[in-house]
Amino acid sequence: MVFSSVPFLFMFLPLALAVYYVLPRRFQNLFILISALFFYAWGEPKYIVVMLFSIQIDYFAGIMMWKYDRNDKVRKIALLVSVIMNIALLGLFKYGIFVTDNLNALGIFGTDLSYPIFKIGSFEIPIRALPPIGMSFFTFQSMSYTIDLYKRKIEVQKNPITFAAFVTLFPQLVAGPIVRYSDIAAELENRKISLSMTYDGIMLFITGMGKKVLIANNIGALWSQVKLMELGELSVLTAWLGIIAFTFQIYFDFSGYSDMAIGLGKMLGFNFPQNFNYPYISKDISEFWRRWHMTLGNWFKSYVYFPLGGSRKGLRRTVFNLAVVWLLTGIWHGASWNFIVWGCFYGLIIIAEKAFLGKFIVKLPGFIRSGYVMLLVILGWVLFDTANLPTAFGYMGVMFGIGGNGVLFDNVSHYALLNYSVILLLCVFACTNLWRRVYDRLYPKIPVFFNYGGVLYQAVIFVFVIAYLVDAGYNPFLYFNF
Repeated sequence: MVFSSVPFLFMFLPLALAVYYVLPRRFQNLFILISALFFYAWGEPKYIVVMLFSIQIDYFAGIMMWKYDRNDKVRKIALLVSVIMNIALLGLFKYGIFVTDNLNALGIFGTDLSYPIFKIGSFEIPIRALPPIGMSFFTFQSMSYTIDLYKRKIEVQKNPITFAAFVTLFPQLVAGPIVRYSDIAAELENRKISLSMTYDGIMLFITGMGKKVLIANNIGALWSQVKLMELGELSVLTAWLGIIAFTFQIYFDFSGYSDMAIGLGKMLGFNFPQNFNYPYISKDISEFWRRWHMTLGNWFKSYVYFPLGGSRKGLRRTVFNLAVVWLLTGIWHGASWNFIVWGCFYGLIIIAEKAFLGKFIVKLPGFIRSGYVMLLVILGWVLFDTANLPTAFGYMGVMFGIGGNGVLFDNVSHYALLNYSVILLLCVFACTNLWRRVYDRLYPKIPVFFNYGGVLYQAVIFVFVIAYLVDAGYNPFLYFNF
């Protein structure tokens, strides 16, 4: 879709920002809403109805909780309507085909189940179609409002325009970070746009574009080539190089979009939460998931893990709670057995670290701990981005010398090393915090160099991004699919 490409995003933003800055404050939330709907409708016009329906449910659920503040029964019913309707919509559009196909395959009902149709009046959307882009993100974002309102952690939002603007904030509408209402409640009502905040936003936005366009797209080309090959054609080294390329691609793609969204949020006067914190330098898997897609992890902690009891009710209950969270995490990412197994894979590792493995890991040298994390993460990405479970397990087999073309390396791996060695080294450097440590140490000594050099550096990135986009066509973000 044109909508899900970097060039469209880049063309859309300058005009939207220019209009936003000249509008009176009282019209800015309305403009955010209109811009978001236009942005979303460019490639998914029919699904605006679904998003607006979800917004309407949560807005009126919030109003009912506020109006009947002293009636716990009504408040609970309003919450249940919000949660059940949101999960039902998400389940219908994102998982309807998956569930139906599996029931048909099992033959439980003796006949093929037909695919449902979502209907409002005369408006129909066949569920056979692809699910709405970013539905998991805006559904979780909207649900956080009603849950927090029920817990009396936030105040009700009576203005429907302001509430809809919160749910549809176009910088992070389709790929996060997941922003809770409490994160930006004050800024929705009263925000100030300063020059320093706008400058920081522009710098962060350009950094994100550089990550996506210059790094993710280029290293991703290697994985695209390897993924098209038959398993029997792969050498051991080719298999490793391919999935390592995806390991870097998904990080720079997703963290790049998060940087762009957070940077654009700053330009609009919002402070969105951080979403990545150098996850590939983690020393155990639990730490990795505290650093990767942080807003999703925090959402599940706040609304699933802690309400179930967290780790406060003994080891057995902790194991159960973690199993539920990681099963849901896998399901959240997509309607596929690969994602479900991927979530269970991480759940088992984290349960093992909690129960007994963690006490041994902390005694190991740092480089072994880092190797342990990266090995498991790389294997996890095989599950995440292969066509099905047999392909995923077959690919893992090739990585360890089982299957494939029976050789350690071949002309394909030799070609890949020659053509991608520089970008691979750049990926290794850029995904660590080494550059940040160098910056923090040298900045106090030569601040002028870093101030002016930083602007020049970002300008160079910007020029290269533009040059790349002029020559490129389709540049989708990977996490738009979720």
